[in-house]
Amino acid sequence: MKNDNAGSWGQPGGMDDALTELLRQGARGLIEQAVATELQVLLEQYANVTDLAGRQAVVRNGYLPEREILTGLGPVAVRLPKVRDRSQSGIKFNSAIVPPYVRKAQRVEAALPWLYLRGISTGDMQEALSVLLGAEAKGLSPAVVSRLKAEWAEEYAAWNQRDLSGEHYVYVWADGIYSTLRGEDDRLCLLVLIGVNQQGEKRLLALSDGYRESKASWLAVLQDLQARGLARPPALAIGDGALGFWAAQDEAWPETRGQRCWVHKTANVLNELPQSIQGKAKAGLWEIWKAETKAHAEKAFDRFVRDFGAKYPKAVAKRVKDRAALLAFYDFPAEHWVPIRTTNPIESSFATIRHRTTRTKNCVSRNTLLGLVFQLALTAEQSWRKLGGFKLLPAVVQGIRFVDGLRVTDQPPTEFAEEQQIAA
Repeated sequence: MKNDNAGSWGQPGGMDDALTELLRQGARGLIEQAVATELQVLLEQYANVTDLAGRQAVVRNGYLPEREILTGLGPVAVRLPKVRDRSQSGIKFNSAIVPPYVRKAQRVEAALPWLYLRGISTGDMQEALSVLLGAEAKGLSPAVVSRLKAEWAEEYAAWNQRDLSGEHYVYVWADGIYSTLRGEDDRLCLLVLIGVNQQGEKRLLALSDGYRESKASWLAVLQDLQARGLARPPALAIGDGALGFWAAQDEAWPETRGQRCWVHKTANVLNELPQSIQGKAKAGLWEIWKAETKAHAEKAFDRFVRDFGAKYPKAVAKRVKDRAALLAFYDFPAEHWVPIRTTNPIESSFATIRHRTTRTKNCVSRNTLLGLVFQLALTAEQSWRKLGGFKLLPAVVQGIRFVDGLRVTDQPPTEFAEEQQIAA
């Protein structure tokens, strides 16, 4: 979060947001991947050159000793590859990104947004890497950049076909991330699922492009997960009011309960009200989802309908139709209420993507966008914390009843939950 009295990036009291965390964890991998791509281009350039024995003349030859590059995020240790020239013609590999003896990178904290904002065309990606490592990187060839983007797309494709047999996610968060980036046909929408397993670990479960969050698009995502081995449905799915996901969930995961996101729902209601009464309405909404028990929440819900229903039926209707789904969290452990009431796990992780793409006007290919976003998402995943109260997740899986967030110890597991436990 930005602090107006902050100092430098990553220092105590300094500015520290999700983007900085992405950079802190991803800088080394980004540099080494780009350097490896540079090397591959060099090897291909001399692929047809052989020595007197007919062997390829220029080949890989291990790594130089690891060295540190001083960056805006602190020192980053990198390993640079070496080549061997059997023809003895003096061919060497010198990285344009990390030239010999360079020890300082300029403004590494600006690298990732530039790679995303400016890294749509080959020429702009060069400019992005120049921000990463200074003027020395301007010699980076378009061939290296194109190969790097192709590798990202290949890594995404492989991840999107991974085997999910034996995996089980207790909760999933679903959201559609719209980008102002244009694809070949229309504005791009990313369908995102994040799941938490029985150990409390959050994982990127699905990332796909869809058509305006339609049922068909979401159903294709869920059915693909099932086809790759995700046999057991989650206990709870959390999302906003987009009808496409919920209709798809009813078909693919009929046993899964739904929890509507309170942040989205509150914003939707307030948009239907005059600004003069939005403060009062917001307080009434808070009384509902901050209530200690479901009974108190129901009473607060009735008061909200009474106070605003006559004059603002459209705003109140948005609440009434999702009443049960808005209060579903009361039937799960109280330790889990904060994360399962909203889609914040997705919102916070993808804020960089959602907000920074508003400045980019380029038209991108499907593979380019998915590859770039996948790299950002994987880096974000490394910083996700375990779900608070994760030790209660097995009880949720077993079908133990929770009332107002508290475990009902005399309630036996349901038949369906027993089957899940045996399968586990």
